[in-house]
Amino acid sequence: MTLRHFAALLLALMVASAEAAPPEPVKIRVNGVELHYISAGSGEPLILLHGGQGDYRSWELPLAELSRRYRVISYSRRYNFPNRNPQSATDHSAKTEAADLRAFIKALRLKRVTLVGTSMGAATALTFAIDDPGKVRRLIIAEPPILSLAKRTPEGDALYQDFMKRIQDPARAAFAAGDDEGAMRFFVDGFATPGRFAALPPEARHGVMQNSGFFKMIARSSDPYPDLPVASLRRLRMPVLVITGEKTVAINRRINEELSSLIPRARSATIPAAGHGSPRENPRAFTEVVEDFLKSS
Repeated sequence: MTLRHFAALLLALMVASAEAAPPEPVKIRVNGVELHYISAGSGEPLILLHGGQGDYRSWELPLAELSRRYRVISYSRRYNFPNRNPQSATDHSAKTEAADLRAFIKALRLKRVTLVGTSMGAATALTFAIDDPGKVRRLIIAEPPILSLAKRTPEGDALYQDFMKRIQDPARAAFAAGDDEGAMRFFVDGFATPGRFAALPPEARHGVMQNSGFFKMIARSSDPYPDLPVASLRRLRMPVLVITGEKTVAINRRINEELSSLIPRARSATIPAAGHGSPRENPRAFTEVVEDFLKSS
């Protein structure tokens, strides 16, 4: 290989590496807090809303794939990494997060958006869609914790009581005692299986703890999972996709069943080999389901 050929190969490798590098996050202030976000692609805007254990980094594969056809934006919600916002509220919930989302959309000068959310990100997206339906073109929600919906049946109410007794209440006590890691153990194991937190690789556990501030605020909130009236769900008219992980816990399955029956234009999809964190646990299948829905709606 000549020196010229070697230089050309080195340049090509450097360009490829630069193209593969994830975008650097941008920090803005909206609604009195700082939010970090990344953006890729162009065209119709899609906003990705992560779950409690994640942040703007959680959507690596969906962002790369979807940004080929859309302008895809992933942001960290107010108490998730790397945002540094005061943790003083005592009433934090998806309602607060929806107000942040409204201000975020306004700051980016977006008109109508498609929202893709998982867990509390899905609850945030759904709350926003109810409050401001004219801003939402399509809605994709993966297991939003709208716990009031579970209580619509005796079986679901029993699941709700179990969730509060086994996860929410002991996590609140652990946070109050200064045991953040113990509190996160309750949440991680509760949404997956016992022992999941202990089995996490060090890097994954570090990522969970980077986002423990959100769970601390939910644990201390006076109304962490506010009711969404059935009538408001029945009034939604945009296309909605309700996603369930094949291996998710019973209460999340019950909530999704209620959502699918109440929202007029709702479709349902199941992500194989995945639990509550389906975008993280099977990102390829999750992205394919989202792409199919976008193309057909």
